Amino acid sequence: MYTLKKSLGQHFLKDENVCQKIVAAIRETPFQQLLEVGPGGGALTKYLLEIPGIEFMAVELDTEKVNWLLENYPSIKGHIIHQSILDLAPPFEGRFTVVGNFPYNISTEILFKVMEWGDQVECMVGMFQKEVAQRVASKEGNKIYGVTSVLVQAFFEVQYLFDVNEGSFNPPPKVKSGVIRLVPRKEKLGMKSRQYLVQLVKAAFNQRRKTLRNAVKDLFDLKELSDELFNKRAEQLSVEDFAALTFRMK
Repeated sequence: MYTLKKSLGQHFLKDENVCQKIVAAIRETPFQQLLEVGPGGGALTKYLLEIPGIEFMAVELDTEKVNWLLENYPSIKGHIIHQSILDLAPPFEGRFTVVGNFPYNISTEILFKVMEWGDQVECMVGMFQKEVAQRVASKEGNKIYGVTSVLVQAFFEVQYLFDVNEGSFNPPPKVKSGVIRLVPRKEKLGMKSRQYLVQLVKAAFNQRRKTLRNAVKDLFDLKELSDELFNKRAEQLSVEDFAALTFRMK
């Protein structure tokens, strides 16, 4: 049997019903290539390996888990990458789907890694700490709407799928979890560049209690700052508002 490593944020899924719901969620969107992030003890993997007619890869950092998977699921041989997801280049040519029960301690970093792969990712279904999942899916006007919400939704449509209780894991985490789905926006959002958007959004939410005018004054000319839009606070602006503002930055 394998051991659980707190240093890697390991909480392994054991609820078969949840596993099947996640697999059903990814199968709602057709795909030919699938990457599982952090297969761990294989709770999801055993179902993913059975999906017919696809190319499957899994990425796992923990040597013990890699060896355990190879011993218990021989068909995974040649389909497992022993590496950190954060250092991984796209594992396929062309478009692919991503699925995983993401380690809580690097889940946001994994999200931004997936975003780096851009148009190659046709869908992602992932389990996060519930608070993180809600933040990613949150819309403007909500207190948890922030940098992650805007930067993810600028490129993906986000759907919160369902909650997962603590008892579905071994060991049980101290928080609830949530599963979300990301698919690329049907229409790309116009913006000056991703770099400008990141700069603007981080500046705006870094001082979220201030008006936008005071939070981002260094990024715009005085003439632009006279616009009434800058009387609002960051959490009141939509993703589209932020994207449009990038064209007006210095």
